Amino acid sequence: MTAIVDFLNTVLWGYVLVWGLLGVGIFFTIRLGFIQIRHFAEYFRVIIGSNKTSSSGISPLQALTISLASRVGTGNLAGVAVAIYLGGPGAIFWMWIVALVGMATAYAESTLAQLYKVRNANSQYRGGPAFYMANGVGSRAMGYAFSICLILSFGLIFSAVQANSISQSMTAAFGIPGIWTGIVIAALAGIVIFGGIRSIARVAEKIVPAMAGVYILVALYVLVINITEVPGMLATIVGSAFGFEQATGGVTGGIMVALLNGVKRGLFSNEAGMGSAPNIAATAVPDPHHPSSQGLVQGLGVFIDTLVICTATALMILLSGAVDYGPEGAQGMVLTQNALSEHIGAAGPIFIAIAILFFAFTSIIGNYSYAESAMEFLGLGTAGPLAVLKLIALAMVIWGAVQPVATVFNFADASMAVMATINLVAIVILSGTVKQLTDDYFAQRKAGKEPLFRFKDHPRLDKGIDPTIWNRDVAAERR
Repeated sequence: MTAIVDFLNTVLWGYVLVWGLLGVGIFFTIRLGFIQIRHFAEYFRVIIGSNKTSSSGISPLQALTISLASRVGTGNLAGVAVAIYLGGPGAIFWMWIVALVGMATAYAESTLAQLYKVRNANSQYRGGPAFYMANGVGSRAMGYAFSICLILSFGLIFSAVQANSISQSMTAAFGIPGIWTGIVIAALAGIVIFGGIRSIARVAEKIVPAMAGVYILVALYVLVINITEVPGMLATIVGSAFGFEQATGGVTGGIMVALLNGVKRGLFSNEAGMGSAPNIAATAVPDPHHPSSQGLVQGLGVFIDTLVICTATALMILLSGAVDYGPEGAQGMVLTQNALSEHIGAAGPIFIAIAILFFAFTSIIGNYSYAESAMEFLGLGTAGPLAVLKLIALAMVIWGAVQPVATVFNFADASMAVMATINLVAIVILSGTVKQLTDDYFAQRKAGKEPLFRFKDHPRLDKGIDPTIWNRDVAAERR
């Protein structure tokens, strides 16, 4: 099994996704007129005051917090440390690039998820890449393949990844055995996920803003006390990315190693192009009532995740001097804990342990919510199959808590790569639809109107869309 996983990682990461992710991100950036730069303010405008909901879906703010719950986790703390250890400071620059172009990719995939969403038997919104592959691209086979990968990766493997990081940090900070950490986290996660997506939304809406805010405050403190070194460190990050700085220790291979690790860990963190966040984006009642508005919300999630939180972690690690590129050097969560201990003493490892507890816990429940959409697409969205998935997901939490970090990350890389490859093909095929929706949205903004999408006004989009979702009375939709 390990040999198969390693082969998939070599092919997909070495020859397909590194260039595919950057290429698709650049493609959408250009085709959408540098949307993430020209309309940067709009990414924030659509989330301010967006608390509209209905009996069919959750609010845009709840959708953002759930997607952030999934994004902001192991990748922001352990993943950044792994990227630096394996790729050097230059890997952080490539994480920035992935996020910058990824804001356009995330916008595209979540806009499509909104457009092609459906109502299930309980009149709840469901959607995501599998639905736009089947109804937009016209390939149910792609939808089936994507759904299976999504369930395996987000429903199962990524839960193990998050549990692994919680376990490591708790062992390092408090000496708690991994098995006990896994059991407790599984029990707490079970309480939430058995309550359904609305329960997950309520928990994420409260925890995510608080945990991100506290973490950023600690990072700002570290930057302030090291303010004279910050400009030089930023220059080192950029210089290392292009080989201008001398590579040290683990950075054998220079630019390509930095690029590979930056892209891999960047994608793992912000998920742009992976096809994960669109599953929760589709469940939201958009505000304004237009598919593009929810695409903008999820693009903002990429910005917050990588350009804010990952950068904060990277600077804390690099400014600490705690990185040892030798074979015995700390990596992952332990490196992040060691780095913060250099800045604030013995409280550092404890703070990181508590931070990852909340970050990774919310990732577990957020990741699971994505799998429900895939189950719906496969015709398994009823109580029985979902209960089985929930129990297996919780078992994976316990399994991940006692596994070596390398094993867990390798499985996560492989499943993520397969998912992302299928999704990238689909959104490129549907790029013309994304362009049409984007032009419509900003034309209405330019005319001083609140953007509103009506199916009947877009005769070219006549296949695979539920017209009752977009032609019904907007006021009634928001009640």
